[in-house]
Amino acid sequence: MSSAVMTVCRKEVLDNARDRRTLFSTMVFGPLFGPVLFAVLVNLMLSQTLSSVDQPVQVPVVGRATAPNLMAFLERYSIESFDGPQDLKAAETAVRSGQHEVVLVIDEDFNERFREGGDARVTLVSDRSEIRGSAAARRVRAVLNAYTEELRLLRLQARGISPLVLRPLTIDEFDVSTATGRSVALLGMLTYFLLLATLMGGFYLAIDTTAGERERGSLEPLLTAPVARSSLMAGKMAATICYMLLSLALTLAAFTVALAFVPLESLGMSSNFGPLVAFQVFLILAPFTPLGAALMTLVASFTKSYKEAQTYLALVLLVPTLPLMVATLTNVRPNLNLMWIPSLSQHLLVTDLIKAEPINLVFLVASEGSTLLLGAALAWLATRLYDREALLG
Repeated sequence: MSSAVMTVCRKEVLDNARDRRTLFSTMVFGPLFGPVLFAVLVNLMLSQTLSSVDQPVQVPVVGRATAPNLMAFLERYSIESFDGPQDLKAAETAVRSGQHEVVLVIDEDFNERFREGGDARVTLVSDRSEIRGSAAARRVRAVLNAYTEELRLLRLQARGISPLVLRPLTIDEFDVSTATGRSVALLGMLTYFLLLATLMGGFYLAIDTTAGERERGSLEPLLTAPVARSSLMAGKMAATICYMLLSLALTLAAFTVALAFVPLESLGMSSNFGPLVAFQVFLILAPFTPLGAALMTLVASFTKSYKEAQTYLALVLLVPTLPLMVATLTNVRPNLNLMWIPSLSQHLLVTDLIKAEPINLVFLVASEGSTLLLGAALAWLATRLYDREALLG
């Protein structure tokens, strides 16, 4: 039986190696698209974050001449002011139309209220639905708060009151995170790209060996061959697994190279995603390939055409990745109960590797074992499906 499985597997691997769609999804789309997109998006986000901190901000100010000391304070923090619109309504129109990202409006009675020791008012006009405008507004607001705090302390000192009166509690922060641990904020969705690329590696082969053969009319003579149908299906799924493992390996190699060009250090982060970690991730995710191959083969077996199989399998691709999104949003921590959930358990283990934390061997065995068992159950269902004569109808 094993020789028959290997023969079918070798035949499917060689036949699909001549198919451009299979090769493209296995060796190009998954391995390159995910890492390149991930690296570009992270670099773009980092560049915008760093530029918003380092580069000067140009802020139009209404009533600029009214508060020269405030303008000088803003200048100290790289916020360059210039004369803005005529009034508050004009400032609102300018921000709404996109002419300015943020406008600072100083009340006409600013000097009078300031001299009286009252609350001199300013208005910050921005559009929080715009990313750049919201970032500029946050930066200006932070500087205005610092200016307010400085004035508060000066007023207390002028009245002979210690500034400590308004600070009854001193808060010291102690961050126990590491540079690699902080990188999870950006690299947390890495497992999503890896699993998606892995599934895409066997996507077209799973369709071609089931719905594709039925549509071409080659399934019936194949099932009449003197080989057990279970061996035929095992060989087909083994070929799908081979392509999925190849896609996973190529994607990990691409991520290892891509992450080397991501300047995480500029944000106090670091990535330990080198060849050794990539190999460990491969071992963690490898048991997912039989599950993915069996799931795609099982679903494709119910379809009668290539296009129908594509439609259903496109939805199947989302199923294993949904737990990852939930885990990322809820920030769940690894525990033994979660290790029985395929894809989620792999994600949690990979996250520990990214954090440079030791892998719990019990968690690893539970994750690998449950994933392989579920994959075996789905593979058994697929072979049972092909034992039915109604399949040829």
